[in-house]
Amino acid sequence: MACNSSACQSGCYRNEEQEEVAEQQEQTQDLTSRGGVNGSNSHQNLCMKCKTNVSICGGIGDDGRFCGDCFRSNLYGKFKHAVSSNAMITPSDKVLVAFSGGASSRVALQFVHEMQQKAQKNYEASKDRSLPVFRVGVAFIDESAVISVPSQEVENAIEEIRLIVSNAAPPAKELHVVPIQNICSSDSIDGKIRLENLLDTVSDATGKEDLLIHLRMLSLQKVASDNGYNRILLGTCTSRIACHVISATVKGEGYSLPADIQYVDCRWKVPIVLPLRDCLAQELNILCHLDGLKIVELFKDSGSGINGLVSSFVKLLQEENPSRECTIVRTAGKLIPFHFNRIPEIKDSRVPLATRRRQKRLDLKPNESISSESFCPICNSPVKKSDSSNLKNPESFQNSHTFSASCCSSCRFQILPKDDSSIEHLLSLLPQPMVARVGYGSIGDVSSLRDQIQDCLLSDGEDEL
Repeated sequence: MACNSSACQSGCYRNEEQEEVAEQQEQTQDLTSRGGVNGSNSHQNLCMKCKTNVSICGGIGDDGRFCGDCFRSNLYGKFKHAVSSNAMITPSDKVLVAFSGGASSRVALQFVHEMQQKAQKNYEASKDRSLPVFRVGVAFIDESAVISVPSQEVENAIEEIRLIVSNAAPPAKELHVVPIQNICSSDSIDGKIRLENLLDTVSDATGKEDLLIHLRMLSLQKVASDNGYNRILLGTCTSRIACHVISATVKGEGYSLPADIQYVDCRWKVPIVLPLRDCLAQELNILCHLDGLKIVELFKDSGSGINGLVSSFVKLLQEENPSRECTIVRTAGKLIPFHFNRIPEIKDSRVPLATRRRQKRLDLKPNESISSESFCPICNSPVKKSDSSNLKNPESFQNSHTFSASCCSSCRFQILPKDDSSIEHLLSLLPQPMVARVGYGSIGDVSSLRDQIQDCLLSDGEDEL
């Protein structure tokens, strides 16, 4: 028999109902102390999207309040929106994914694989199978010829990359492992010698880094052209673009900056697309950790020049305020893009009508873009007309003075030597695609057009009717 006395502290005669209440209170206190679902802090730890699972730690801003599943869904949503809104990938495309082994390119490959896998399932489920599945290849540029890395580590890394690509199937994806010296010569030994001599002509540390970046892009373009790809997909993220915005400004590349930070870049023979433009590097690293995606970091940035200093500076800014990188990119995004920062109008009837309408709606209007006729022969950046106005005779491109004048300010001061003889030596070592760009650039195109309409032009001695 219970004593029913509120003053009794012995607890010797508690009835069953009182015991159940006490047990529930103890459980509630235990959950609260461990951050359970009923504590005052638990509501702050819940995922802001599903309101069910506990949010993950280490996120950025609002993304820090997503659970693992919602965090991944949010990142994939950014990727998919960028792809669909800018018509980056259509069913008839053959896409080359540039794979460096880092977190950004690893996530890019994974998302493209999932997108392709879904398209394959839809194709197999459809009755008429009229909508084809886009094809995917992977390219890895081997830079061991110019970056000191033990040969065994290079071989192990390439083998791991082969395993990663083979596991991203079906559908099967072809892997292209291309030594960067192949852009200088078809012979590997001769190409390595020419590449080393080319880099030795550049005394500036930043210039060497930038030239290596340009050679890497040329290598990707060559792989894509030789194997029939019509898109090159890069894993460039918000963090990398934020660093580029500041470093390009420091180098005097303000005019060409809008060309490099858009979702699409069609100034190249094979267009470049950046579907991870809205994703931060820290987010991509977290996703690789959550999904167990293998990262193979073989060639790391040395950071000895302007690029490394800017990267460290932006990292400090990001630690102070997690939204700094997004703010930098969003501010730079207000710059007027160029006319080539969009995919040409799609007329393929196999492309869904919704995709074609969306692209037409997002097309750049003439007053919303900048038209550029001249490009730097080294980095392919657009150059102001006033900077190339003195290039009237295309045959004079072999002259070192004219070549120097045709380059952008960054390449002129960071890459080109100071004396004419050294510039001539550099010209003799440049890869053939760069040399061809010099001789058959925009000025050559204008000259060719003039020859075609020569019969319709008035001579200096003729009077206009």
